Order: sequence, then C-alpha cells, then structure tokens
Amino acid sequence: MQPSIATRIAAGTYWIEVIREGARFRIIDVEGNQAADTLLFSARDPAERYSAVDTIREQGNVYLSTGSRLLSTEGNVLAEILDDTVGRHDTLGGACAAESNQVRYALDKNTMHSCRDSYLLALAQNERFGLSKRDLTHNINFFMNVPVTAEGALSFADGVSGPGKYVEMRAAMDIIVLISNCPQLNNPCNAYNPTPLDILVWNADVR
Repeated sequence: MQPSIATRIAAGTYWIEVIREGARFRIIDVEGNQAADTLLFSARDPAERYSAVDTIREQGNVYLSTGSRLLSTEGNVLAEILDDTVGRHDTLGGACAAESNQVRYALDKNTMHSCRDSYLLALAQNERFGLSKRDLTHNINFFMNVPVTAEGALSFADGVSGPGKYVEMRAAMDIIVLISNCPQLNNPCNAYNPTPLDILVWNADVR
C-alpha cells in the first residue's frame, strides 16, 4: 500500500501538515538515535493540543510506546501509538531552546539552532494553520532517551533507537502535526550527529 505522503525531514528542519482522522502516520529514524520533537494540535481548534500531563496521568507511565493514547488538554485522544519498534519515547525532556542549551551545556551555546527555532520558523512560514508562539507547549521526543533517576531528575542519555526504527500512530481526529528534526549537537541521544527522519502517511480511505 503506497503512502499518500512520503517525505524526508533533514536534520535541523521541520515538517508541518494536517493529518485526517483515521489516517496512519509513521515517523522513521533513518540512521538511528535521532530525536523527532513532535507537537500535536486539534485541526478544528488548535487551542486544544497535546498534554503531557494528561497523557502521563491516564496511562500511568512517563514513557510512550505501543498502546499509548496521546491526550489533549481537553482530555480527548489526538492519536494512538499502533506500532513501536523502539520500545519507549520521552515526553518530559521538552524541546531544546537557546535557554536550555545555556543551562545544560554552556553560555556560548545560546546561538546554536534549536528545535524551538524550527518551531518558530514553521509558524512564521505557515500562517494558514493559525498557530502562534503561545501554542508552543508540551511536546513528545520520539526516539529520545531521557531516563528518570531515582531522585526524580532527568538525565539525557545515549539513544535506544537504531537505523530504520519507527513509531506508527493513528489520528483519532483531524490533527496538525508539527515535527522538528532536532539539530542538537551537544546531546548524546543522537551521538552528537543529527540525521534525517522520514514521515509516511496513509489516508484512512486507502486500502
């Protein structure tokens, strides 16, 4: 079955699109240990968006994997993970930004390109989606390894993904999907070498 969309997302760039209810979409870690910083919004009302808090509370797990239902700020299901060849994904670590680069790494890292920069560029270049800076909230870090320590702190560790690994979801409503293919050069999660992602989408009416 041929996908209706098949796109490569270069490291440090973004992808944004509406995915219709019932469609399946797959994010592929092409070379391994890359991070796909992903935001989900209701296409009908983008003020309804992915909520890490509600998702974690309802599933009783801080990691995402097969069977995870990605809940919105209104408690509705935005999408469900159908298949996952990695095993777990982070929804606590957030997207890299100038501020977090300074805090985690060094003051001189604040000028490095970040996922937040990619998000802001996506919004500026795609005004038709009706999104603004205030809509940049919780995100999912697919393929990223952020263990929670016994003390409750986050640690950014070597990735657990590999070449060709993927996560596949089904949209439970019409959703806007915004992916930043992380440009991070300071994090061992991607072995300090950002690489491409692929996105495949199969419409609900494709058999």
